[in-house]
Amino acid sequence: MADRPLWSPSTERAGATRLAAFVADIQRRYGRELPDYAALHRWSVARPDEFWAAVWDFCQVIASERGHAVVEDGERMPGARWFPGARLNYARNLLRRRDDSDALVFWGEDRVRRRIGHGELYRRVACLAAAMRAEGVGPGDRIAAYMPNMPETLIAMLAAASIGAVFTSASPDFGVQGVLDRFGQVEPKLLFVADGYDYSGKTIDSLDRVREIAQRLPSLRAVVVARYTPREGHDISGIPGGVMLPSFVDPWRGQTEIEFEQLPFDHPLYILYSSGTTGVPKCIVHGAGGVLLQHLKEHQLHADVRPDDRLFYFTTCGWMMWNWLMSGLASGATLLLYDGSPFAGRGRVLFDFAEAEGMTHFGTSAKYLDAAVKLGLEPARTHDLSALRSVLSTGSPLSPEGFEYVYRSIKADVQLASISGGTDLVSCFVLGNPMLPVWPGEIQCAGLGMAVDVFNETGQAVRGEKGELVCTRPFPVMPLGFWNDAHGSRYRAAYFERFPGVWCHGDFAERTAHDGFIIYGRSDATLNPGGVRIGTAEIYRQVETLPEVLESLVIGQTWDDDVRVVLFIKLREGLTLDAGLTERIRRTIRDNASPRHVPAKVIQVTDIPRTRSGKIVELAVRAVIHGEEVKNVEALANPEALEQFRNRPELRV
Repeated sequence: MADRPLWSPSTERAGATRLAAFVADIQRRYGRELPDYAALHRWSVARPDEFWAAVWDFCQVIASERGHAVVEDGERMPGARWFPGARLNYARNLLRRRDDSDALVFWGEDRVRRRIGHGELYRRVACLAAAMRAEGVGPGDRIAAYMPNMPETLIAMLAAASIGAVFTSASPDFGVQGVLDRFGQVEPKLLFVADGYDYSGKTIDSLDRVREIAQRLPSLRAVVVARYTPREGHDISGIPGGVMLPSFVDPWRGQTEIEFEQLPFDHPLYILYSSGTTGVPKCIVHGAGGVLLQHLKEHQLHADVRPDDRLFYFTTCGWMMWNWLMSGLASGATLLLYDGSPFAGRGRVLFDFAEAEGMTHFGTSAKYLDAAVKLGLEPARTHDLSALRSVLSTGSPLSPEGFEYVYRSIKADVQLASISGGTDLVSCFVLGNPMLPVWPGEIQCAGLGMAVDVFNETGQAVRGEKGELVCTRPFPVMPLGFWNDAHGSRYRAAYFERFPGVWCHGDFAERTAHDGFIIYGRSDATLNPGGVRIGTAEIYRQVETLPEVLESLVIGQTWDDDVRVVLFIKLREGLTLDAGLTERIRRTIRDNASPRHVPAKVIQVTDIPRTRSGKIVELAVRAVIHGEEVKNVEALANPEALEQFRNRPELRV
């Protein structure tokens, strides 16, 4: 373990954060002495009524009513009800500004540049909401988007939310069946699509897939087509109910005000989807009030987002980080939207964007940072990142070497916030803190109001040991349930079977001596050679330090009444795995992890299968090598990669 942090905020910087202002507000409001973050966190969990009421007021939630109670049945897990008397609208909280300053800036690789002010955003939402109402959309109806991360996707979501419709989205690189597996379950009334999108310098047409999808979604009343670029000549014939977006909103161009429906705190806002690699995706329903309050807390208190900050996250509309990013408007931030390959422009496009727009928060994935290392990117030397205060990373565990890369090659004086949560709560359990030091390889803290812990096999809390990441008390952004799960049996089975009354998240984790957290990978992908549990991230960390290795994937293969570790590696172009490199891989793992981590087999492959949000799929590969069916290959971005794992002769000896 490192004996010093990589970064600590100066006293002046820590004192100027939104979190410091919140602590001062709590001390004035309740007369509580909260000398450090540990005390603040204990209070936030022990007194959820005081804490969440304080977050509501401090972050200035806009509502027609708050009600008297903060929580009812606050000990039920699941079953607690938050702000039962409240009436609010999520979109109203995001559209609180109407001036001409930037609400969002959009880059589509090197071909598209657009910016929209707060006033213009409000007017566009007003027109689209009026058009939706004219089409018969009301509270509870589903609105789906099969779109890139472009302004029209945000506008469609805000218009739907203003009415109380439920928004759901998928990125346009999903295949037809992957979209139908998702949207087919929730029966949307309207489908918003783009005519195409750019990726790696190529323009990809979406309309052929849209035709097939629309023909197989009988619930649709209209398919609204937005232009990704200003090109003409769109052929929307054959799309049932197809209409171009300008024509759809044209009768309502004069609409300048929005009628925001005032709805209960737990009125459905979003339907998100599990990855679906083991079957048809679960449809996870999230409530408007919980999403809003949790995101306000995370943005302002944990990420120190302030009015007019420039907030960026590299994400598609099929990943929950898109939903997280959109809520930044409620804190007064300008959203920086990017669509396309993150490695456009000789790998520099995201840092070009950061420099050009004065980005304050740079959000990305651990895999992107790993790739930046391999590409030799040194933005600290090549770009002016003087406005940057925070780098956020999620999607998979960020290795200590990834932490060091950020401080060495991106910016020395920056808060690196590794964060972890997921689609299940459309937010985080553990994340950053602008008042705490950053230790290599560690997530800084548990989220405020989140009773996060690590349990061993017998359900006892442990520190300095690996175990299951859990949350022992209710929180406002718990899902309302799963779609078409009337009695809640699938919902309870997903999170509450392992430890009754406790949310078991499915991450293999450790609580550190600094009260931080290390995530070692998914519990269901944990390796068990000789009955010893090993997190896959422990092996990835060592293997991917080798310059020859671009990516890796490790699984446990059932073998001789035990489990053996099998490592698959993707090498740099032109390289071939030989005995010398194999031995160097094994020695690196043995010397820096343990002999139990050393793979029995090291096998070269040409590609690593992953979900469309970029996560590698150990479970799908494990199923293939054991001759089992992978039930939903549509969930994969590159399903063809699975074939090279099937019937490998090396796995039979």
